[in-house]
Amino acid sequence: MFEYSILYALCALVAVTALVPLVRKVAPKIGLIDKPGGRKEHAGEIPLVGGVVIFPVFILFSVLAGDSFSTHWPLYTAILVLLVTGAVDDHIHLHSLTKFGLQFVAAILVVLPGGAELHQLGNLFGFGDFGLGFMSLPFSIVAVVLLINAVNLMDGLDGLAGGVSFVIFGWFLVACLMAGETVFSPSMVILMGALLGFLIYNMRNPLRRKACVFLGDAGSLCLGLMIGWYAIHLSLEEARVIEPISVAWVLALPIWDECAQFYRRVRAGRHPFSPDRGHFHHHFIQAGWTPGKAVSMILGIVVLSGFVGIAGIKIGAPLACLTVVWIIGILAHMALSKDLETFPALITKLLLKRSTE
Repeated sequence: MFEYSILYALCALVAVTALVPLVRKVAPKIGLIDKPGGRKEHAGEIPLVGGVVIFPVFILFSVLAGDSFSTHWPLYTAILVLLVTGAVDDHIHLHSLTKFGLQFVAAILVVLPGGAELHQLGNLFGFGDFGLGFMSLPFSIVAVVLLINAVNLMDGLDGLAGGVSFVIFGWFLVACLMAGETVFSPSMVILMGALLGFLIYNMRNPLRRKACVFLGDAGSLCLGLMIGWYAIHLSLEEARVIEPISVAWVLALPIWDECAQFYRRVRAGRHPFSPDRGHFHHHFIQAGWTPGKAVSMILGIVVLSGFVGIAGIKIGAPLACLTVVWIIGILAHMALSKDLETFPALITKLLLKRSTE
């Protein structure tokens, strides 16, 4: 089954690569265009069609690969909800409460009928499994919503949200291969193939100086949903493929940065979802890094944090140790993000120190 999924992943890659230029031409006619201005510093009008290409292709080839539509209808319905939500938001800008409410609808779909409900978090502190009890349902729903927003809030530089998601899926796939998991890994490979087809047009490289297409809210919201779907299903206690604390490490940077933004904004008396230029990727730009170098550095950090989570378990590191270090990490990130000057100053200082060594 997994070998065949690689073939379908290649088909998804080719399909997205072929469809993106065609859909780009339609984007201005349907109003899916991102115009520069305000916090948006890209040059020219960029089509917001990545998500509306990636996810129909993903669903098509997943079904062809053997994922029954009748079995996975909660996931596919949730994807449709977020595709429509994101596309409409890209076109006319939905009210934040409407957008937030529809994200909860999608999360409820994957948690309740979709079965993505986590009941315990493993032996986090060395005193036995940390059970969620009656909080398992709300915890799972809120976790999916937070991941949906984490990827959406990260979508600020060419190739960043898509690249980070690709690395996360890659670490999940490594965990599946190590555990011999064959239920979720085939669709994951197909999604990675479709996402790679999009990144050809979205990530800066020697042959492409800037993105010619963006994910759009439709794409970033759905990527967050898929991360939540795999993260919970792979860490369910009855067929655990990956320890929940390992998942936390794979997702460390998106989670840390989202929590840090909420903390800083609430601390300043602002709405937690109010926009600004205080995200982790903004700190590198403010410190003088180019967007391409900033994305490369952030992807490297996500690769490293995922390695800590996956390899840490493999070599027998105590779960409590991984938990404590993760908690220290998020607290440090929040402390450094308490204003808009501390992190850029630290990055600049470290860069200057490195250049003088």
